[in-house]
Amino acid sequence: MKWMTFDDDGTVRHGYVAGDDVIVTGDGDLMGVVRGEAATAEVGRRPLAGARILAPLLAPGKVIAVAANYQEHVKEAGHASRDQKTATPRLFLKPDTAITGPDAPVALNPITQQLDWEVEISVVIGRQARDVTVDAALDHVFGYATSNDISARSLDLGIERDGEAWTGFFDWLEGKWLDGSAPIGPYLVTADEVPDPQNLELTLEVNGEIMQRGSSTDMVHTIAELVSFSSRLMTLNPGDVIMTGTPSGVGATTGVFLKPGDRMVAEVQGLGSLVTPIVAADSRPE
Repeated sequence: MKWMTFDDDGTVRHGYVAGDDVIVTGDGDLMGVVRGEAATAEVGRRPLAGARILAPLLAPGKVIAVAANYQEHVKEAGHASRDQKTATPRLFLKPDTAITGPDAPVALNPITQQLDWEVEISVVIGRQARDVTVDAALDHVFGYATSNDISARSLDLGIERDGEAWTGFFDWLEGKWLDGSAPIGPYLVTADEVPDPQNLELTLEVNGEIMQRGSSTDMVHTIAELVSFSSRLMTLNPGDVIMTGTPSGVGATTGVFLKPGDRMVAEVQGLGSLVTPIVAADSRPE
């Protein structure tokens, strides 16, 4: 099923897509559905066309992201392919304020002039996972969504740096934390409709030009491996999100970055298209 959260004349509601309609099953976002606590019977029906779709989960418990998880992306950065026998996932966290939904404008924060795109498959956990095996990992997945790990490739802090060895790493990490830097949606597609998450095409366009085109076959660590590894470090709870890395074609490779007026369209095969416009800093909603 394709589940979605949407704004229904000022009330947040959720439901699933059936043809040209949204079958409304309750109020609030999809957290109750993911946890298995919400009723799924029809309580209303709305036309899908024109629906103001929100992020499937407005406040996930954790947003875990993965760096350097597509071989072609690793190579475009000038590094050798990662050895899948000895490499381990490179995880980091994004804050809840990074979450935003389809068509929601993202402001070019004045802290950077190098805002970049990263189309990704996001995984939503449906059953608590603690130290699970790779073989059992996908049993803990509720579903999948298109997402975009928007990244600041530089931080313009207005001070002279001291050149510490760790400065570059923390600039990269902090560049992942900006408000609105994790658009997700439009749908949360249940795992039964994605029989092989390791064979999905991903694309990202900026102003109609394709910047990224790749496949999840190129992942260094499979989604099952990422769920298993993450669950060894921390308990994964229903509603937690794992953003699983991006293919090649990011702006940092060519020095082309986002600017106000740009329009990104991220798409993952079968999961829907995610539109994100970039606006000026003074256009940010309060």
